[in-house]
Amino acid sequence: MKSWIIVTHVLMATVFHSVVGDTVMSSSLVIQNDDPLVHFHGRWDESPGTWWAGSGFKLHVQNLKTMSINLGPHTTAPLASVGVSLDYDSFTTINVSQGLNNIVGPTALNIEQTEGKSTSVVRLNVEGWQNNRINLESVLLNSDAKLLPYTPLKLAFQFVGDSLSAGQFLPEGVDQAWPFLTGERFRAEHNVNAQPGAALTTDTEQTEDTGYFYTTDHNFTTPWDFQRDQPPPTHVVIHIGANDAAQNVSDTEFVQVYTNFLIRLRNLYPHQPVFVFTPWGWPSADGSISQYYQGQYQIIVEQRHKAGDEQVFLVNTTGWVTWEDVFPE
Repeated sequence: MKSWIIVTHVLMATVFHSVVGDTVMSSSLVIQNDDPLVHFHGRWDESPGTWWAGSGFKLHVQNLKTMSINLGPHTTAPLASVGVSLDYDSFTTINVSQGLNNIVGPTALNIEQTEGKSTSVVRLNVEGWQNNRINLESVLLNSDAKLLPYTPLKLAFQFVGDSLSAGQFLPEGVDQAWPFLTGERFRAEHNVNAQPGAALTTDTEQTEDTGYFYTTDHNFTTPWDFQRDQPPPTHVVIHIGANDAAQNVSDTEFVQVYTNFLIRLRNLYPHQPVFVFTPWGWPSADGSISQYYQGQYQIIVEQRHKAGDEQVFLVNTTGWVTWEDVFPE
């Protein structure tokens, strides 16, 4: 008898949510995921689903009052955390899951930020360095809203890094990491391709985000089409090497692999300035900082200059991170 009651309640709940979802969709402006006015950024597969921290989309909306997103079965279960910003304000974390999720409105992000404005920009991105898959099926806006073309910002930063850039273990993930905050500070578009454990000299057979590599919908073969990165980056920033050092990669091999990486980047970005960050190192309580590949980043940049590439710049980060920064009082 109890089993029958439980099954009945489950069926009723399923029917209720289905009816409510259908009602909401029928009274809303439904934007399909292939609408050209949805401005995707970061890395998305064809489902479409995200597979790097910071990946997301932007909307330019006239008369915005409410917004929901309908997510498909490839969405991380039980939830994925996304950051949402209205009109370039700070980001607010919202947990989403498969199905209909309220993003803007009375029970979600406060719509008062948009009052008195004829148009609004909504920015949404996944925060996590893992569990960061959202499978976008559609966006629902209030029925009297109108979707407009999104105009990208003039600056566009491309960051490449490891856990130190991916926001690992930060409460708001990549949204609290230094690359994301730098992009916000300069009012720039920003893509962060960073993954804990990432190195230049390992996992070459896997490439891309290793979390995505092990999901069932990866085909293991298709390289990323960099033409999809729109707008193309105006600046490239690289902070990597900690995991190469942890794998005992020699100075000579690291310099060679890093140099080859820069050459490949030049094929993609022939004129953009590239900023090579030296390591922050590992601070100690006595004030000392353990370093790795000392002097090697300078050699890498010098080699590019000798090859005629003057748009590669060394950024010496010595002293940027101290013991107090790692263990704040």
